Amino acid sequence: MQDYTKLDIWKAAIEIGELTYKLLQTFPKTEQYGLVSQMQRASVSISSNIAEGSSRRSKPDFIRFLEISLGSCFEIESQLILSEKIGLIKDKEQYGLLLSKLQSERKMIYNFIQRLY
Repeated sequence: MQDYTKLDIWKAAIEIGELTYKLLQTFPKTEQYGLVSQMQRASVSISSNIAEGSSRRSKPDFIRFLEISLGSCFEIESQLILSEKIGLIKDKEQYGLLLSKLQSERKMIYNFIQRLY
């Protein structure tokens, strides 16, 4: 069992969650039960699965949770791109920062998984 709070991938995931929630505050109320809800859940899932996986006794179990986190990165990235394309995102700098953080997080999680094998 690892102290997940010391993992760079978890710290980055927390930052992604924070940035996502801040961005979603600018979305219209009509998206509260659509993209906002979905993106919030996906952003929380990244750090949550890293934390939960770190509690597992075996590497294969930990890797499985890391892969779920990786999937959540792809999910929110896709939703972020869609949100921008349909005009829900007004702050392009905030959009670019979050997109960049997601892409970096994906690489970090992937590399972490490779080190566990």
